[in-house]
Amino acid sequence: MDVCFSTIPQSEPTRTTFFFSSSPIKKQSCFTFPATRTRFLRRPISSTSAAATADEESPRNPSQSSKTKKNGPSLSDQLKPLSAATLSAAPDRRLQSSNSKSTWVNPARPKRSVLSLHRHKRSAYAHNPKVRELRLFAQKLSDSAPSEAEFAAAIAQLPHPPTRENSLLILNSLKSWQQSYMFFQWLKTLEDSFPLETIFYNVAMKSLRFGKQFELIEQLANEMVSNEIPLDNITYSTIITCAKRCNRFDKALEWFERMYRTGLMPDEVTYSAVLDVYAKLGKVEEVLSLYERGVASGWKPDSITFSVLAKMFGEAGDYDGIRYVLQEMKALGVQPNMVVYNTLLEAMGKAGKPGLARSLFEEMIGLGLTPDEKTLTAMIKVYGKARWAKDAMELWDRMRENGWPMDFILYNTLLSMCADLALVEEAEKLFEDMKSSKVCKPDSWTYTAMMNIYGSGGNAEKAMELFDEMSSLGVALNVMGSTCLIQCLGKSQKIDDLVRVFDVVIGQGIKPDDRLSGCLLSIVAMCESNDDTAKVVDCLRLANPKLVGFLNSIQDETTRFEDVKDEFKVLMSSTSVESRRPFCNCLIDVCRNRERHTRAHELLYLGTLFGLYPDLHNVTQEEWSLDVRSLSVGAACTALEEWIGTLAKFVSKNEELPELFSAQTGAGTHKFAQGMASSFGAHVERMSAPFRQCEERGAGCFVASREDLVAWLESRASAPSAAAVTA
Repeated sequence: MDVCFSTIPQSEPTRTTFFFSSSPIKKQSCFTFPATRTRFLRRPISSTSAAATADEESPRNPSQSSKTKKNGPSLSDQLKPLSAATLSAAPDRRLQSSNSKSTWVNPARPKRSVLSLHRHKRSAYAHNPKVRELRLFAQKLSDSAPSEAEFAAAIAQLPHPPTRENSLLILNSLKSWQQSYMFFQWLKTLEDSFPLETIFYNVAMKSLRFGKQFELIEQLANEMVSNEIPLDNITYSTIITCAKRCNRFDKALEWFERMYRTGLMPDEVTYSAVLDVYAKLGKVEEVLSLYERGVASGWKPDSITFSVLAKMFGEAGDYDGIRYVLQEMKALGVQPNMVVYNTLLEAMGKAGKPGLARSLFEEMIGLGLTPDEKTLTAMIKVYGKARWAKDAMELWDRMRENGWPMDFILYNTLLSMCADLALVEEAEKLFEDMKSSKVCKPDSWTYTAMMNIYGSGGNAEKAMELFDEMSSLGVALNVMGSTCLIQCLGKSQKIDDLVRVFDVVIGQGIKPDDRLSGCLLSIVAMCESNDDTAKVVDCLRLANPKLVGFLNSIQDETTRFEDVKDEFKVLMSSTSVESRRPFCNCLIDVCRNRERHTRAHELLYLGTLFGLYPDLHNVTQEEWSLDVRSLSVGAACTALEEWIGTLAKFVSKNEELPELFSAQTGAGTHKFAQGMASSFGAHVERMSAPFRQCEERGAGCFVASREDLVAWLESRASAPSAAAVTA
């Protein structure tokens, strides 16, 4: 079993990772979305048609803004100190028209505005002699432990009486959400004090949002409703954005709908947040409906909004959707920033468009933008997925010449691509470049990538040198690197070194996962001597004792099939989904290598029964095919024998057969991987089957006509010794 891993860490503190909620979304909504104009997604790109499309289908009517509700006072205005507090300042009534062109609107069905076009402006603080003392007190309160005793001791040192303005300033200055929440609760206990207005709840919610405390925020919001304290745009925006950060997408949409029921219009920040929520839920229709209605209301989306749209279409691999985003940006005159370019490049890669990604990258460079680490990583992933080795290495040369920034993820992505494309020399140069770097020294992931390269190529000596180097430098070994190294040693039959590495893995407290267990199981199938087999089985027993128990059971001739079936079901139920089929493949290989062909056929039947090989057979009127691309060599040969046996039964019953039969082994996408075609072809020759490779249909495709196959099967029926091969 060849095990190839991507050695890129799954997350990084500086890069946002989004998660999807499985919570059901309420179906009842007071905000009805119009039918989405999906024809946008089928139009070809052109500089003229894009603008015409935007003018024709996204009307921007300045008269619609007259229906926009008057905004309340901004949060920054309300937070002014007492000396300059003018909390009832009138908002700016000027309209923010995004397009000076007049657009015709059907008077019979005018669309009401769906968002407020005003953003709250931040005002400067006026001088107040109490500000410094109050902020020092807030700093001291923030530094105290988040306990009731510590809080009580700190609050006793309040330098000034807790007036409305002083309390508001302290609440806004607290950094810890725990201290903010305790201070807010303390304000409620003051007798004969000022009433806690909306602004106090907004400031407290803002602090809780930084701590991702959505439950507390929702509790305060419900408290406001119970006490008849009005919720303004800032309140709803804080609730919705916090729910989004906490991946409570159902709650974000619930409060968005409640906002519309109150007649309050969301501002641009809230509107963009809700678009992002729908995008994360994969609700493309709702996203496009909200987007088009917002544009029709006079809203000009910013780069963040287009980044949300591009990410949504990129996750789905929807190239038409990506074209739609590019069209809209050009039509609205929005210049992409680095975030949008990065998102678009990632989307192009997922959509399988490396050429367009390269053109977009060159366009970005032509505009004078300097790519960052994330941009370059996205391009390397695009080239690696498309197997464009030359373009990837040329990009690396440009990085070095231009001094573009490189980080661990970028280096490790390059090394992973080199492993996939068998670029050993280039990988070694990259590795030495990292060693000489003052910023990006090789880490555990880097060594894992290099061991993957040497392991895939069967260079056990180089892989062990890296292992010894890691030990001397104190670089921790991870389970992925251990799996790559152990697989390499197993292929090279260096079992003693394998045992030594496994002992180090266990000694470092690394918990073997199913991939490492599968790797050891595949080595059990490869072992040439009983002593080596026993050593590897001992390692496997420490990693997965349940798997060893089943292995012993299937090698026992007295074990009944029903018992094997029950144990197989229990084993696979406790195994990760991605490791179930490799386990079954390796178990079949073990049985074939131990001359237990009947048991191998039983395991193939169980694997098919429990859905491990869903695409093994494909039947049409013209052709029956066997697809063994997801099987090991032993499992593929077993599947061929089983298929031949089934076809023989059809022939004996004179049932109707198609004109053509084929078997697909594939050519292999990993350059280091040994293709199955040669081993499968050798087994076909041993069986004297009439299947021949057909180069016209691609590498690894074996075909046979109905006449040849029927004649061969009939001849085998009269020769029991030959037919015993498939028994």
